[in-house]
Amino acid sequence: MNTEMGKTNDAMVMAAVNMTELVRGQDRALVETMTPVVEHRSVALDLANVERIDAAGIAALISLYGAARDSGHGFAVANPTAHVKEILSLVGLDRILLSPHACERMTELTAA
Repeated sequence: MNTEMGKTNDAMVMAAVNMTELVRGQDRALVETMTPVVEHRSVALDLANVERIDAAGIAALISLYGAARDSGHGFAVANPTAHVKEILSLVGLDRILLSPHACERMTELTAA
């Protein structure tokens, strides 16, 4: 799993996930790579390349959100594909990870 970090400002970093599937077998690598990051700063996880997500991928996002929140930081999903956005909506995570406030904030940060 390859993740690129791009600093958007001092408050948040954008992390691009360079995989097309966030599924069982790839979920653990994402959690292991990103947990230390979300424990130290707010992160927007760019899922623009992720076309497929399963229950393990959803669990990974929940785990990262929890680790960030427990550490006093923010966590959001940015640029989800239509399919990933639909899945997050079906399980109710869109309200947490794709809230209008989070999306607006991500736009502000990436434009800076």
